[in-house]
Amino acid sequence: MKALVYKSTGQLALEEKAKPALIATTDAIIKITKTTICGTDLHILKGDVKEVAYGTTLGHEGIGIVEETGNAVSNFKKGDHVLISCITSCGKCDYCRKGMYSHCREGGWILGHLIDGTQAEYVRIPYADTSLYHIPADTNEESLVMLSDILPTGYECGVLNGQVQPGTTVAIVGAGPIGLAALTTAQFFTPAAIIMIDTDSNRLEVAQSMGATHTINSSQENVIESVMALTDGEGVDTAMEAVGIPATFELCTHLIKPGGKVANIGVHGKSVSLALEDLWSKNITITTRLVDTSTTPMLLKSVSSQHLDPASFITHRFKLSEIETAYKTFGNAAKEKALKVIISNE
Repeated sequence: MKALVYKSTGQLALEEKAKPALIATTDAIIKITKTTICGTDLHILKGDVKEVAYGTTLGHEGIGIVEETGNAVSNFKKGDHVLISCITSCGKCDYCRKGMYSHCREGGWILGHLIDGTQAEYVRIPYADTSLYHIPADTNEESLVMLSDILPTGYECGVLNGQVQPGTTVAIVGAGPIGLAALTTAQFFTPAAIIMIDTDSNRLEVAQSMGATHTINSSQENVIESVMALTDGEGVDTAMEAVGIPATFELCTHLIKPGGKVANIGVHGKSVSLALEDLWSKNITITTRLVDTSTTPMLLKSVSSQHLDPASFITHRFKLSEIETAYKTFGNAAKEKALKVIISNE
């Protein structure tokens, strides 16, 4: 089969690899029909995620068709159309029993990380019964790729951890797909204001079309002054970091009001400074989280009931044979006006 392989820092290639086979009785083999590229994949390419071995097939998002199942798989059968969760869950360990599937002792984030992932013609999914979801009938399957990762990530790591509530003020630093997913799902709770901050004018326009009440281009404005002007000098109740670099995390700590919540979403590869000399007395909460995907069933229902439109995140489409071009497009998002790219198996 064809698979997109992480060759070395900054290098990837579409190569021929052996089709995956069942290893455990709880495995399933999925024929990928649609996948995508995540900002985390770019972090891997930069060398930020040290544990990813050279030769690993990248990708942790996608939809597909069940090709084969192990004898212990009871919820899925050959031919089923399924959504692949970016998080693998055994469903039985102490962390899974707490709903912390991201820290599953046998799984967690392993696809495209510790084992071969979804940017290929086929993928092996461990613990299939608790790591796959049936795709509802009459649903735009392509758009459901957004539910593998970005929508539950934005919702769980940003909105839920940030404790967004009706009438609160929210700032989201980073208007890429994850930031926009947080923006979209924050509206479940009707905050009074959602301020999107980015250097990309196109992404800020998209954010406004998706419900942002205010946008700030940080390459053209003093963000702290602008946010304080919008909040009567108080700062925001919730600040979400959706980029993954020191400057954006530190910015969030300057935007937060006393008693507020800083919710980190981004993947970080470098240390950040924490000005505790300014923050220690402000009663703020800083949260971190790896998505658990515990909210995926709810999000699937929201899509089915047309309260969420994941298709709005898709800007580009490629064939698997064009995946290296897709990476270049996604990596030059500002120039290409790219959000999420869809990669289809031929």
